[in-house]
Amino acid sequence: MTITVRPGSTMMFTGDSITDCQRLESEDGLGFGYPLRVAGEWGLRHPDRPVTWLNTGIGGNKVMDLEARWQADVLDTRPDVLSILVGVNDMGWHTLDPNGYVIPVAEFEAGYDRLLAPLAEAGTELILIEPFLLPIHDVVEAGGGAVRIGEKERKEWRTDLDPKIQAVRKLARKYDAHLLAADGMFADLAATTGPEYWSADGVHPTPAGHAALAAAWLRLVM
Repeated sequence: MTITVRPGSTMMFTGDSITDCQRLESEDGLGFGYPLRVAGEWGLRHPDRPVTWLNTGIGGNKVMDLEARWQADVLDTRPDVLSILVGVNDMGWHTLDPNGYVIPVAEFEAGYDRLLAPLAEAGTELILIEPFLLPIHDVVEAGGGAVRIGEKERKEWRTDLDPKIQAVRKLARKYDAHLLAADGMFADLAATTGPEYWSADGVHPTPAGHAALAAAWLRLVM
């Protein structure tokens, strides 16, 4: 099943830096990543169905950060369709930051659930993009700077992230949301090109990575 987008709908993206993508520096407030690509392609395909596109992503956000601003940035706007990508900052960056708080998967899931409950009650169509991590050895802005990580750290991050990806999938089923399985998608894409083609640091997509996200997102709507 796909989401049928009606003329005049309000379409919102929210999440962390992957969604933010310098939105405050862009003329239309959509940033320079997949939200802009989605809006542009939709406009090209459906000039007869204009909609409003909004981006409320903020770099560095975790689920708890979304909770703190959820009412003002999301609920008060009453989007018809809401797309959420969050979770990579909830991952175990503690391997590089000894003062970092390790967020248990139960806490992550409970917070995410609290985000979704009022939207489901309001009848908002939901698209959940699962967090993803590509196997790159240089991770930018982790632990306070560009740090070269080894196989050990990468495995620890993956061990921490995988249950949170499963939590997002579980919540998508619970709320009958549309799931964009981005982690698996990028793993498949990277198998033929290498991961750096899709993300230089394993987290933030390249232009090709943003295009892949946008193409997958557009397959969920009609």
